Amino acid sequence: MNSIASMIDHTFLKSDGTAADIARLCREAKKHCFASVCVHPAEVARCTRLLRGSGVKVCTVVGFPLGRNKQGTLLWEACEAIEDGAAELDFVIDVTRIKEVAKRGMKSPAGTKYLAEWLAILGVARTRRKDVVTKLIIECCCLTDSEKAFACRFAKEAGFDFVKTSTGFGTGGATVRDVRLMRRAVGRKMGVKAAGGIRTYADALAMVKAGATRLGCSASVAIVREEAQKQEH
Repeated sequence: MNSIASMIDHTFLKSDGTAADIARLCREAKKHCFASVCVHPAEVARCTRLLRGSGVKVCTVVGFPLGRNKQGTLLWEACEAIEDGAAELDFVIDVTRIKEVAKRGMKSPAGTKYLAEWLAILGVARTRRKDVVTKLIIECCCLTDSEKAFACRFAKEAGFDFVKTSTGFGTGGATVRDVRLMRRAVGRKMGVKAAGGIRTYADALAMVKAGATRLGCSASVAIVREEAQKQEH
């Protein structure tokens, strides 16, 4: 396995972040060659400027943190983020709606309507940026195991590139058990992002072994330093 740094979305989603916080986030991301920085939409343009030419992507959240947005709002957010330079978009699912669809079935009127909305959103986003990477946050802490598996299959059907465990703002974050469940649900080709509560190298490694291909972390620097120390020994 390559350095775990290449799998990390270096994350700052606190409500009270300053320009200095964001500048530091970008410096750290460049220094450690993280996959991306993940920030609020208001910081995308700033990060795009700070990271230009570095190879580190800018990721942002859409419909965050509850997912209870109308289709038009999600679409507007996504397109504006792309215009500001976002290369990756982490959308939040509407937990209430996915529970309803899981109960009624993918091919029910509720299911086909919700799926059509996401197909339209992703379709427009990809006309704005062909290589945009899309992730669907299913907020595992709010779902039963069967609903988690259904949400993952739904995300795959809608054409997302990744499923993601959590916003970090719910009642629970990533667990090894959930990552394994999600990996089984989506198969080998789709990405799985573990996020929420990953604070040590051991945490990160456990998620990767369970099937995660991306990690959302705010303790990213401590994690890669711990990895380096372990490799020295």
